[in-house]
Order: sequence, then structure tokens, then C-alpha cells
Amino acid sequence: MNELEEMATSTKFQRCNMERKMSAMTCTIFNELRLEAKLCDVVIKVNGIEFNAHKNILCGCSSYFRALFTSGWNNVEKQVYSIPGVNPDMMRLIIEYAYTRSVPVTAENVEPLLAAADQFCILGIVRACCDYLEAQLCLQNCIGICKFADFYSCPDLRRQAYLFILHHFEMVRFSEEFMELSLAQLCDIIEKDDLNVKQEDVVFEAVLRWINHSPQDRKAHVSVLLPKVRMALMTADYFMNNVKNNTLVKDNDDCKPIIISALKAMYDRNMNGPSNTDFRNPLTRPRLPYAILLAIGGWSGGSPTNGIEAYDARADRWVNVTREEESPRAYHGAAYLNGFVYCVGGFDRVDYFNSVRKFNPVTRTWLQVAPMHSRRCYVSVAVLDGCIYAMGGFDGYVRLNTAECYEPETNQWTLIAPMHEQRSDASATTLHGKVYICGGFNGNECLFTAESYSPQTNQWTLTAPMRSRRSGVGVIAYAEQVYAVGGFDGANRLRNAEAYNPLTNTWRTVPTMFNPRSNFGIEVVDDLLFVVGGFNGFTTTFNVECYDEKTEEWYDAHDMGIFRSALSCCVVHGLPNVAQYAAPRDSLQSPREELMLSASNSILSV
Repeated sequence: MNELEEMATSTKFQRCNMERKMSAMTCTIFNELRLEAKLCDVVIKVNGIEFNAHKNILCGCSSYFRALFTSGWNNVEKQVYSIPGVNPDMMRLIIEYAYTRSVPVTAENVEPLLAAADQFCILGIVRACCDYLEAQLCLQNCIGICKFADFYSCPDLRRQAYLFILHHFEMVRFSEEFMELSLAQLCDIIEKDDLNVKQEDVVFEAVLRWINHSPQDRKAHVSVLLPKVRMALMTADYFMNNVKNNTLVKDNDDCKPIIISALKAMYDRNMNGPSNTDFRNPLTRPRLPYAILLAIGGWSGGSPTNGIEAYDARADRWVNVTREEESPRAYHGAAYLNGFVYCVGGFDRVDYFNSVRKFNPVTRTWLQVAPMHSRRCYVSVAVLDGCIYAMGGFDGYVRLNTAECYEPETNQWTLIAPMHEQRSDASATTLHGKVYICGGFNGNECLFTAESYSPQTNQWTLTAPMRSRRSGVGVIAYAEQVYAVGGFDGANRLRNAEAYNPLTNTWRTVPTMFNPRSNFGIEVVDDLLFVVGGFNGFTTTFNVECYDEKTEEWYDAHDMGIFRSALSCCVVHGLPNVAQYAAPRDSLQSPREELMLSASNSILSV
């Protein structure tokens, strides 16, 4: 490569502002002139193949060509330029892009095309290739794409690929690419707070799998990798049987102090309960959650509240994320769809709402969207196939049997077939392509009926009735069944729960909660069913508990900071700014927070 070409190549590292937009008509005219070889003032020669072009057009697309054509080292009359380091097919695509501002990106050409776009500093093609690769991210290629993006300095693509690895680590660890990670790359992944694993066992087993791929070369690295595993978060049985007694660990003297430190941390944690020091110790610091449970609004202290709290299931803590611009609202519905949290209907002590607002959890801003056809307090809300369903409720005059469907793309609500029953204070969920709504109040009595809606037929079908009447019930799809939890039967707040099997059209009894409650939030996070707040028959509560269908037991979780009923919950996944909704991993808690945390008797913290 001569000095001139070296100067041109070096410009790819500079910020490229060369791309200029041309009108569609201008693009068409100049491209026709190029194809007809008219007014062309340059020939680009690659491996003996010649391409006619116009210098001004290429300069407007690429700083590489601008440097090549305008450098003082060059003869301005020169017409033929031989370009090294690129094949003719890629050069043809680059020249066509200069004229048309479009490029066909395929699985076959994306890698050489990105390399060529990087060489010639053409940001439009770089973006197109990165967008294509981001859309193709999967378990089998995410590590390769991350390395590729790193090599070609594509920070946005690398960030997305890296997040994909962290968020899907439990499956990525079985890929062939995982076996080819370097020690430094593996350390960088497993030490991250963002690593999405429900149990640290997964991380340890991934380390063993990586080492066993090339044991002679890698077994000595166990002492480097082991401290990255948060061993004090494991169960004592797993740690003793699978980690401490593992042959690789036992045979490596450098692992002994690490195991002793882990044993001490586990002992302190089990004897004294979780404390703020857990967040500073790399052996005990909980990973950041992949899913965040939001508890929104509700009735608190005799009036609606605008309070929003986020539950960090990995740390078993609530974080207040309320912003001043949020309006007080109770007896509303909440749903998460396409990156937005929607708050539907409700009541503010004066007005019954048909209004709907959506919240962007990344920018943390609210927007108003199209209102519903009806005012709906005590509304039931569910999400199915990219649409939000709002059913029943109270409009200030009557209990409703009407229902409607919202499509975000059109920002429109459409009425669907009415339900068989008037239902306010019911609850709804979706399972196997249908919407299920259970219980509620019809103005005269609490209901034990339930029905399902099929969007394909636009019909409601009554299912087998529940065993208990339930108004203010919590309904959620969990473990392939529809759970109906708590509520009010007309006389008492309920602790009991039941589950519906759509295959047999039958209900079965589920173990009872610790606390009776109605008008509470309900969601599933990390394969556990959470019930949040509510009214216990005497007062609103901040109590939270969770149910594990595998053990068929309920467990206490950490209390919310706000006493409230008539709230609504939803779960958001994979937020890039999840740390804003999670317990701080690197800061001290106040003495009161530490005391409250130590008092928590939760399976999630032990």
C-alpha cells in the first residue's frame, strides 16, 4: 500500500460525516448516468474489474474516497484508481449504495460487506449490516456476533449481542461458541451483575463445561473462575456436594482459600440473615434481575396513590421509582406490551376513567394514548397476541359486561363480543391463545363463574365455575393453568386459592396463602407466583408473599414500602437500565433498611 492509500485508510477511524442525503430523483439520474458511463470522471479498479463512477458522488458517501481524490499527493486529473483489500462484489455494492442509498444485506454477504463498509467508512452500510446482525441474534451465534462487532468497532451491535449473552446465559452455555471463549472473555461474562441466572449452580456448571472442553489446557484456570461464581448464594447441600468436593477444586491448592471464604460467607448469611455487606461481597452479591415486577398506584391512606415500586426478586427488595408527573389512580389495570407499561381505566376518588396512559420504562416518561369506549373502574386487563384487552368494570352507573381490544399499531380500541356476565372487580389472564376472566361482582353478588374469550371466533365461553365466589380476586396464568387467588366471597376476605386446567375444564384446590386479601396485585416472576398488598378485611397492607408450584408452598417476600390495595402489577423484562429499578449493588443501605431486610423471612434471601 502506498503512502496516499495509507492516508485514505487511516480516515476510517475518524468520525464520518460524509454521507449526504440526495433526493430520490437525483439518485436515479446519477445512477442512470453511471450505468450509461456518461459524465463519469473516475474508474475504480478491483482485481482487474473496473467500475465507472463520479468522484463527487463517492466523496459524498465516503471520507475514504474524499481523501483519495482530494489529497495533495494525488494528481487531480487521475482517473483510474486500484483499490486493494476488497473483492469486486463488495465494491459493486458500495458503489451502488453511493448512488441509491440502499444495499441488500444477506446472510452470505453481511460479514464481508461490513468489513468493506468499515474500510471505506460508510456509516449507512455499517448500520444496515449491524441492524441485520442484531435481528439475527440467537443462542448459537450471539458470541460470534459479539466478537465480530468488537473487531469492527460497532459498539451498539456489541452491546446488544453482549446483553443477549447475559440475558440468555442459561441456554447460551450449551452452544459451540461458548466452548471457544477465552479465559478473559468467560471471566468478563460470569462476573457481571447483569448475568441472568436464577441459581448460581448454573454458573458453576458452565465453568465446568468450559474447562472439560479442553481439560489439560484449562483445568488450572478453575481458581481464576471460581471467585466469579457467587457461591454463598447456593444451597449448602449443592455447595458441599458439587463445589467443595469437586475433583478440579480439591486438586487445586489455590482454590482452598476461596472455598474457605465462601463457607464463611454462607455461615454469616445463614446465621445473621441478609445484610448490606452482602452487596459488597462478590460471593454474596445478588445478580441483577432480568424481570422487574412493578406495583402501580392503588388505594392508600384513604385516597388513591401515585406510588410506583419495583420489586427486585434476586435481592428480595422493593425500590420506590415514583416520579412526580405520575397521577394518583386506583382500581385500574396494568399491562406490559412492546416495551411500554399501560395503565388502563381506574378511579381517582372523583372521576371514573376511560383514559389510558403508557409509560416508557427506559426514558421513564408517560404518554396519553387513545381512550376506551367506556369508563372502567375495577377493570380487568390482559395481553394477547400484541393486543390489550379491557373487560368489564364499573362506569359510575352500572357494572359492565362489555369488553374492548386495543391495537398499539393503530392506537385504536375496538369493541368485542360482550361477556356472559356483568363483572367488576374480576381479574383476567391469558393462556394458550385465550383470555380467561374469573369472578367479580355484578352489582348484586360476588361471582364464582368464569369464562374464556377466543379472538378467532370473537366468542365468550363459560368454563367450569370456581369453587368459591371471588370478587377482588387475583387471576394469573402459571404452570400451564389459570390460578384464582384470594378475593372476597361476600362475607370474608379469602386466603384460599384454586387452579383451572383448561384441558380437563376442572378446578383444583391450591394451598392457602398466609394472609387473606382482596384487591391485590398478582404476577409471576422467576417462576414464582407473587401476591402483592391488598385489603385483608381490616386494613390495606404492604405484605407480599409468593407461591412455588414445585414445592406447593407459600413463602414470605419482602414487604412493599407503601400500604395499598386496588393496585395493579405487571412485569417488564430485559430492561437495559434495569439497575434503575433494582436494589443498589454497590451502596450502603440505611440502618432501617438493613433492619427490615434482616427481619424478612423469605426463601429468596436464604
